[in-house]
Amino acid sequence: MLSTIVFLLALPAAAQQQPAQPAEPARPRRTPPPTRDPNTPGYVKAKELPDGAVPSPKQNGNFIIGPTHNPAPEMEVKEDVPKGDVFEFTMESKDSQIYPGIAREPNTFARADPADPGKVIVNSYPAPYTRKVAVYVPKQYVKGTVAPFIVGADGPDRMLFAALDNLIAAKRVPAMIAVSIANGSGDAQGSQRGLEYDTMSGLYAQFVETEVLPLVEQKYGVKLTREPDGRATMGCSSGASAAFSMAWYRTDLYHRVLSYSGTYVYQQWPYNAETPHGAWDYHESLIPKSPKKPLRIWMHVADRDNLITRDNYHDWVLANQNMAKVLAAKGYPYQFVFARNASHCDRAVKAQTLPLALEYVWQGYKPVKK
Repeated sequence: MLSTIVFLLALPAAAQQQPAQPAEPARPRRTPPPTRDPNTPGYVKAKELPDGAVPSPKQNGNFIIGPTHNPAPEMEVKEDVPKGDVFEFTMESKDSQIYPGIAREPNTFARADPADPGKVIVNSYPAPYTRKVAVYVPKQYVKGTVAPFIVGADGPDRMLFAALDNLIAAKRVPAMIAVSIANGSGDAQGSQRGLEYDTMSGLYAQFVETEVLPLVEQKYGVKLTREPDGRATMGCSSGASAAFSMAWYRTDLYHRVLSYSGTYVYQQWPYNAETPHGAWDYHESLIPKSPKKPLRIWMHVADRDNLITRDNYHDWVLANQNMAKVLAAKGYPYQFVFARNASHCDRAVKAQTLPLALEYVWQGYKPVKK
């Protein structure tokens, strides 16, 4: 662990060794992504559902939903349903042994390295951060017992808590704790969020395991299961790829993944020769060339999801299509939902599908009896 800490502490200084660059003007507004057809040649074959319908949580495979996205009934607050307690606390970078904090220089962006277009140059510096952690404890939790749980990125996620109230009451998912963790600020290469979410390793999972979960147990008197089959991860965009990385690199900790508009593209920084295309490597090489892991995955992408044309590794729709292909080829249990008339991390789609996604991800869960 010490070598990792030293590396991270030294990272911003190394980034500043690049020749000084003048501040760049604000990035011009991007052209809106084009609408992609789910039946495009080369995409996965998917079952198109009637407008407004979602697949059964018991079905694997690929599905097309939309164009209408009304919230699922399970997202409504119901007076006769027990409401879980939601607590919040704050974490500061000065207390972290893993993420002491970085930020990208203001008004600058990642730019291609003239010496190697496959790499980017980023100006970053050490910077403190604070982050909120929201903890949902269902009314059904029995104090002193060991509970399954889900960890979510970019928290607090109020939609998650609302869905869990109804699903737990209906016994469609186990009575689980939810730990919704804010990112460390910023976005993309050179930022704290980018370092946490886009790095291809199990380091973020280690941060959660050693610096977040012990505080949750200590502060709120809950016991979190150590069994990986009773642990799930979730997120949207880079938070989704982070959720997948938590399970992929630390299968000893997590077996269940929920992914909205997953950033399975090349956002990793700093460069890593073992995964030269960042999260694009998941579908390009890692999943196809690795033994099947004990993972269960729910994924979504939107027809107007992100597209950056600077290289061949930044098409979010294609990346998620490729993920579905390689997961199917390896025989993973997964459900992939392509949403028509939707955008990146679309809230309406999440309100429509989150109960489905949670129920799908927790299929087959059985507490380990000791």
